[in-house]
Amino acid sequence: MSILVDKNTRLLVQGITGKEGLFHSELMRTYGTNIVAGVTPGKGGEWVLDEKIPVFDTVQTAVQTTEADASVIFVPAKFAFDSIYEAIDAHIPLIICITEGIPAMDMLKIKSLLKTSESILIGPNTPGVLTPGECKAGIIPGNISIPGSTGMISRSGTLTYEVLYAMKAKKLGVSTCVGIGGDAITGTSFIEMLSMFEQDPDTEEIVLIGEIGGNEEELAADYIMTEMTKPVIAYIAGITAPKGKRMGHAGAIIEGRAGSALQKIELFRKAGVKVAEYPEDIPALL
Repeated sequence: MSILVDKNTRLLVQGITGKEGLFHSELMRTYGTNIVAGVTPGKGGEWVLDEKIPVFDTVQTAVQTTEADASVIFVPAKFAFDSIYEAIDAHIPLIICITEGIPAMDMLKIKSLLKTSESILIGPNTPGVLTPGECKAGIIPGNISIPGSTGMISRSGTLTYEVLYAMKAKKLGVSTCVGIGGDAITGTSFIEMLSMFEQDPDTEEIVLIGEIGGNEEELAADYIMTEMTKPVIAYIAGITAPKGKRMGHAGAIIEGRAGSALQKIELFRKAGVKVAEYPEDIPALL
């Protein structure tokens, strides 16, 4: 069992003819992901990946022709608003946007559109979603994780890879791994993913990887305390980060005590969450 993606997912790749889109589409297909179509305006009628994947000019046409039910977006930031909007307009249930650095005003418009849509947006600035052994939708390396009963939610791509690899070394597997994205404004929250894992019968515990900046972790701590029955283990990056300076991600900035790693850790511990001192400590806590 898994959340968001599995072996039945029919994936569409927006920006499939670009360098990044084509490279990662090949890796996804090699992993076993069912890629059914690509979209690049002006390239409709072409075929890619050994002439087996058709390319369409619009998402609407691709969905109507192939019945794609998920999309991964590999386009430059200046085109990302149009790509996400097009996927929402085509009623794609799951949209995963790898692009980082999308202007905040564009994301505020997208957030408004999502309120009246049934689409779920993962990202932007996400490594994607991985259900080990079934579907890799994004850029998470497929060889660093095995199937298991632990759900993972993260704001950081590289920390996600580190923890997945450490878990695999201890023969601990994952039901689904979701990178919610490191930008200041993202489509989905920790709470929404926690709720999905709570309802997944084959997920027994959840690993949450957070970082400085914003209040996603604070809200998650409150939700865990009041709504979750499954155990949650967390790691928060950025204990030594200086105030007022952005660290890596657009959302990773603290002002005063708000958004600091120490505050987030304190709230998680009050909620009964075990907090790892280092990423490699997570397998032992599991």
